Amino acid sequence: MEKDELIIKRFQDLASAAHKRGCVAYSDFLNLNEQSIFHQTINKISWIRGETFGGYPDAERCIAAFIPEEPLWDTSDCDDCGTLSPSGIVYPIHCVHIRPRSPKFAEAFSHRDVLGALMHLGIDRATTGDIAVTDREAWLFCSSRFSDLICRELTQVRHTQITCSVSRMDHFSYTPSTQTVKGSVASIRLDALIALAFGESRSSLLSLIEHGSVFVNGRVITTNACVLKEGDLVSVHGKGRFRYKGTAGQSKKGRVYAEVEKYV
Repeated sequence: MEKDELIIKRFQDLASAAHKRGCVAYSDFLNLNEQSIFHQTINKISWIRGETFGGYPDAERCIAAFIPEEPLWDTSDCDDCGTLSPSGIVYPIHCVHIRPRSPKFAEAFSHRDVLGALMHLGIDRATTGDIAVTDREAWLFCSSRFSDLICRELTQVRHTQITCSVSRMDHFSYTPSTQTVKGSVASIRLDALIALAFGESRSSLLSLIEHGSVFVNGRVITTNACVLKEGDLVSVHGKGRFRYKGTAGQSKKGRVYAEVEKYV
């Protein structure tokens, strides 16, 4: 059985379990390709509802929730059991705050540094979500089942001794670095806006779209003719992410002045 078929089978099993038990069932953390498969799968199931959430708005790695018609849960202590999503679903996600023990002597570390330290501990990537890095601190979203283990065992990133603690979500503070890119495009099609965001020719990006490396709002898009809507979040494997902000009129030659916000 191919990998995608195994993923679909797993989603179908989770949907069935949620329906039979009357409780929300959750996946592990999913990458963008797995989230796209989830959306395709859940659209074919009429008796269960599904959504994804990664712990904070615009998270790239997310957990999928399979929601029966009248789910049974208790949201009275969400800080212990998980994180409450905007839709009111409690996800088994904790936010771990990673800080240097001695900030004065700490070195800056990157997303890759934190991820490498986790992999060195043998932490399965499927149990961890996004890693938001801010200079010498980081916020790690992970499965609530593994947050205590991570807080206990993760003691060093690169050469910096660190301390970890589970943080309340109202203490989570992160503003990603972005760059506004403006320019004229022939249309607001997907290929034109990707070219604008990353400063490359449309023709050089066609293979990325055709090979399933481009995602819009977590769904894979394989046609360059897709027209974006204001606010759409576009992720391009190996390039990065950007949000389409809208247009500001047309040139005399009919080209559209567009604006995107690129994550850097």
